[in-house]
Amino acid sequence: MTEIQLLTWARGTGMQIAASIFVLGIVVRLLEIFLLGRKRDLAEARGGQFGPGLRTVFTRSVPKVGTTKGTAFTYVGGYVFHIGFLLTLFFFTPHILFFKDLTGWSWPALPVSLIDVCAVISIAALVGLLIHRFVDPVRRHLSGLGDYVSWVVTTLPLVTGYMALNRIGGEYNELLVVHLLSVELLLVVLPFTKLIHAITFVFSRWYNGAFAGRRGVRA
Repeated sequence: MTEIQLLTWARGTGMQIAASIFVLGIVVRLLEIFLLGRKRDLAEARGGQFGPGLRTVFTRSVPKVGTTKGTAFTYVGGYVFHIGFLLTLFFFTPHILFFKDLTGWSWPALPVSLIDVCAVISIAALVGLLIHRFVDPVRRHLSGLGDYVSWVVTTLPLVTGYMALNRIGGEYNELLVVHLLSVELLLVVLPFTKLIHAITFVFSRWYNGAFAGRRGVRA
């Protein structure tokens, strides 16, 4: 397969296969969660559920005062990575064009130089978090193969995208193929690893908030 053929496959069939596995995997994982059900709460309700649940989805994004003691680096590094990753994903012109082809929607892009900075900062945050995981004895003990697989498949699209954008390490088409394949790897792996939290965090937060709201307390 020639370079052009591989690029065409990665952009077309490869992406379709990865996206199909991604969607199917998400559906299966969500079904697993919702089909578990929950025991009926026989206690008298002391408050509503929808409002508190919705509020908790957002309030849990900000750590409560005092909860970051000893974990500030993890919190800060996590926020830096997530913000940089999302800006890179949704506000880089080629990505916006991809989403436009997919959904018909588009929005203004950020300058390429800013996207470059976001990618570098996100990569640096991921490397810092990995080192922190190694040097912290508790985190190192709690970490398993899945944690490191998740780190690799999350980092690769950022690194390969940065390399392709700046023509580092090869011809643009070659680097673009590697970047597309790394994105497709992330799509395939995400539903079956801890990265599924990118989808399920909304439901888990809502459930905790709704459960607390029914009891008349704030989550």
